[in-house]
Amino acid sequence: MSELTRDDVAHLAGLARIELSTTELDKMVGELGIILESVAQVQQAPIGDVEPMSHPMPLVNVTRPDVVRESLAATAALAGAPEQDQQRFAVPRILDED
Repeated sequence: MSELTRDDVAHLAGLARIELSTTELDKMVGELGIILESVAQVQQAPIGDVEPMSHPMPLVNVTRPDVVRESLAATAALAGAPEQDQQRFAVPRILDED
């Protein structure tokens, strides 16, 4: 694997729109090098017989069936509201029109 240079890190930082000082650039050369070595090591894992998955644990949909049923009437829902307008909760305006 090729070695990262300070110019490579500066170029990547520019692409990411991150300003790095000279000290940070020098530090990131080593840190990014370690990250790239780790990724290269993981890419060598034998995964030919591994089935792709979206999650390491089997997930089960825990939602209830979508069944039409009776719901709370508007008058009952608004019974405790301090103010209401046309069967809706009335709240104070917080934004101006402009």
